[in-house]
Amino acid sequence: MLYIIRHGRTEWNKIHKLQGRTDIPLNEEGIRQAEEAAEKYKDVHFDIAFCSPLIRARQTADILLKGRDIRIEYDDRLREMSFGIYEGIENCFDIPDCPVNVLFKDPANYKGVPDGETLEDLFKRTGEFLDEKIEPLLKEKKDILIVGHGAMNSSIICRRRNTPVAHFWDERIDNCRLIEI
Repeated sequence: MLYIIRHGRTEWNKIHKLQGRTDIPLNEEGIRQAEEAAEKYKDVHFDIAFCSPLIRARQTADILLKGRDIRIEYDDRLREMSFGIYEGIENCFDIPDCPVNVLFKDPANYKGVPDGETLEDLFKRTGEFLDEKIEPLLKEKKDILIVGHGAMNSSIICRRRNTPVAHFWDERIDNCRLIEI
């Protein structure tokens, strides 16, 4: 079985700043969310966990799996989508011509931004990760956890469920909510 979870809340989530690959830690609320998730999902079996190397995901994985004998492997392909020059921008939805808004409102027509990734880039790297790491373990009937990010997790869900890009955001990717794929 494959499970996926998004990191806990950060200060940038709180103030609606685009994080992308910027390495922002969990805030107090995010730590509490991860602790609550650890309790809520303590009986869910995982053979192995894969995690983004960004600190907010690492902290979430460490809290979620504390005291459990579960190996965590970090993989750069699980980092959040890069928003390039728009990382760190606050309240992008309040900026009518901000090109990142297309990703959230009409993902099928998102073309990317300078120094950022396109959805094709994101799907390529997460697809390689799934093919190389996850599919062989699923064939062995392993229970796998991926700890990641909103857009990155959405790409994995879309790939696994064959969801069209137009429905990229249909699965709610709330902080610290475990999703079975």
